[in-house]
Amino acid sequence: MTVCAIETTKTAPFTIAADGSYAARLAGDGEARYPERWTLTGPEPYAVPLPLGQPEEADSEVLPLADGRVLIHRRVAELHAFALLYPTGGSGGRAGAGPRTGELPLGAVSSQDEDGGPDGVRVTLLPPSPDGHGAFALAVGAATTTVWQVTGTAFGPERVARVPGRCSGGVWLDRTGRLLALDRELDGPAGPLTKAVAIDLRRGGEVSPLLQITADSDDRLLLADPDSGLLLIRSDAPGELRLGWGVLGSARPVRFPECLRAVGATATPFAVQPGQALMPESCGVALRVDEAGDGYGGSVAGLALWRPADRHVFRIGAPAGWLGGTGLWSTEGRLHLPYATPEVPCGIIGTNLPVTPPPPLRHSPLPAPPARPVPLQQAPLG
Repeated sequence: MTVCAIETTKTAPFTIAADGSYAARLAGDGEARYPERWTLTGPEPYAVPLPLGQPEEADSEVLPLADGRVLIHRRVAELHAFALLYPTGGSGGRAGAGPRTGELPLGAVSSQDEDGGPDGVRVTLLPPSPDGHGAFALAVGAATTTVWQVTGTAFGPERVARVPGRCSGGVWLDRTGRLLALDRELDGPAGPLTKAVAIDLRRGGEVSPLLQITADSDDRLLLADPDSGLLLIRSDAPGELRLGWGVLGSARPVRFPECLRAVGATATPFAVQPGQALMPESCGVALRVDEAGDGYGGSVAGLALWRPADRHVFRIGAPAGWLGGTGLWSTEGRLHLPYATPEVPCGIIGTNLPVTPPPPLRHSPLPAPPARPVPLQQAPLG
């Protein structure tokens, strides 16, 4: 199958489990929203609605676990509540046919800021843990950020890390769910500065530097592949905001290819080809290219496919009904993209990275000033 050159509009987030077995999204429109679980294994994907007695709010979040259950995060009064949802049989395949969904409450965390911030804390789910079973949430306050483990605990959400600063993002650096990278913003003499740091969740939330390209640059980690060590980075170290790549633990500097500059600094990498041990240059990388460079939330203009070893980027159109600008690479190098249309409410379309180089993309002739990066710091594993 090839990818159609059709623009897709904004969709709700669509989250794929770390092992690619399940996915989840908040389906429906307006006031008729409900969680929906997709099963991605087997010959064809299929979706199971998980409606409850009342519709979900539009700001609720869902996340699939490897055992088929779906974690949901809701704002309830002054609390952020978590629960696990699962199908219980009957006519649960039809939204609106009455509750056919089991729900296991997991507890809640307060929306009040422990540091006294007037706006409370902002709570979001982190990407699925690589082990397939753990689920974590990020609570960002005015001066500190807390990482909560919300599944696999004995007595409700458990605080596993407290990090000075305002953190965002969330990228797993290993296959066990131990090392988590966050983009931490701290106030400095010249204003806020953002640097990616690594959090060791098994050492009480020990924080280690991860990206320090220049002393005064904003360095964010967008995506990582634990197999190869490939890191996808957004930084203004070259003098303007650019996409770059590096290797975890490597002494070589971060590189900012001209071909990625032509795609746009706000293009977002969303999937890396796994299984390329010690070969980061060979990993296929998929990037979402958004209209007007506004990142996630705008309409998706298309896809960009690239390998670090290449000096060109392949641009293709986004598939009709593409969900959330997400996808999953296979180890064989095939990119799978989820989509939903009136004709096909649950579908996966696949494409391979082309082998024939396309014409070079046009870009601004303004040369980038040389960056003086510091080698990437690897978080301690001991």
